[in-house]
Amino acid sequence: MNRTLLLLSAAGLLALGALSLGRPPPPPPPPVTDTSHTVAQPDEQPATAVLPLIVAQPSDGALTLSGKLSGAYVQPGASEAFAWMEIKARPIESGRRVPVNMALVVDRSGSMEGQKLTDAKRAAAELVSRLTPEDRLALIHYGTDTKVIASRLVTDAFREELLAAISAIRADGSTNISGGLSDAATALRGHLAQYRVSRAILLSDGQPTTGFVTEPELFNLTRSLRDEGITVSALGVGEDFQASLMRGMAEQGGGFSGFIDNSARLAEVFSRELDQATSTVARRVELRLTLPPGVRDVEVMGLPTTREGNVVKVPLYDLASAQSVRVVVKLTLRATASTEPVRLLDATVRYLDVARDATAEATLPLSAQVTEDAALVRAHLDRDVRVHAVRALGTQQMRAAVEEMKRGNRKAAVGLLGNAKKLFGSSPSALSGELAELDQTEAAYGRASNDGDVRRESLNLYKKTMKNFGENNAY
Repeated sequence: MNRTLLLLSAAGLLALGALSLGRPPPPPPPPVTDTSHTVAQPDEQPATAVLPLIVAQPSDGALTLSGKLSGAYVQPGASEAFAWMEIKARPIESGRRVPVNMALVVDRSGSMEGQKLTDAKRAAAELVSRLTPEDRLALIHYGTDTKVIASRLVTDAFREELLAAISAIRADGSTNISGGLSDAATALRGHLAQYRVSRAILLSDGQPTTGFVTEPELFNLTRSLRDEGITVSALGVGEDFQASLMRGMAEQGGGFSGFIDNSARLAEVFSRELDQATSTVARRVELRLTLPPGVRDVEVMGLPTTREGNVVKVPLYDLASAQSVRVVVKLTLRATASTEPVRLLDATVRYLDVARDATAEATLPLSAQVTEDAALVRAHLDRDVRVHAVRALGTQQMRAAVEEMKRGNRKAAVGLLGNAKKLFGSSPSALSGELAELDQTEAAYGRASNDGDVRRESLNLYKKTMKNFGENNAY
């Protein structure tokens, strides 16, 4: 099958995947007559042009927003294009540390009995040992009910009290995630004005059984906490936690998600959470995409979005020193003839600058020329953005394969992995790493002999999709 057919079939495959998952397919996009930016012709040479990177960086801002389109030209009428963007945090000064207002929320339900709880307690104790008297900590542990050690400055005396309380935790009850988070919010709220970084770290080994038990309820809770100024990280440990729940809470809460099969890693993860919090330079980060009249539709690959009129909002995670997030956007266009460059997208990153304790933003305008000359369009396609686009299309197939793995549909999962390999194979040198990882995934999935093996492979594949989509907020 040639690359043209492969890329043209991507949208149809995704619709079939949606049907197999029991959901109606999305409405068909507006008809596209020119696919020069996304579909290579059989005899077409690989794109070699590299367009200039456009950079928007306020002189005193914590974040840099850069990006470019998949080509310098588009044809009039219905067409499609891609935009690639990167949001990057500036490095902090050596030795600078942001004091934190933190709540640690630990699952002590009955399923945590044994090594998981032992490791969680050890990790909590190590976190407590790293906090300074400038920091505040509240400790919440939850089963059916919740127990709270109220927020205080971590003096030597309080440190000893916390260590004793951690040592005394015993496994008991069901899993009241919302109760633990609500108590954490109560503990943090009284100190939001005094601290520029407030963070709740949630740990759970299972699915919620008490309080809020559905994903929408818990997503709304973490989103509301983020709006208040409380970042939420959601860490799953063991083999029975709900990966989509942990990921969704972190996406809505602006924090990190963790998929930790070995509880011995908890100390490392808690330590990284503290490092992330104390080096945060931007909070409540949001990418806003304003669509000009000629843009019919937009798809942000792999990330949750909301739309209000012609503005698409993409919530992003808090960014620490030198951290970044990359975003690939697919644009469905209906350009009109013009002698001047036509605006295809205005991208704005808005955030709270931690150092200045003030809101800030940077805007990136992306434009292209309109031409009837198809050869000119293809001659000015950007090599790098085409690779990003192919990676994103293939990763969509990988994400669909994860769902089929979880449903036990091996044939469909293997087929979707094959689709991803074929897409990546259109840029084999640039995507050699992704191809090698897919080979490993296929081999491991083929060896999986029980539900536990399949779950591990689906989770590993899910983590790979987050990396491919440009997200750097998972353990």
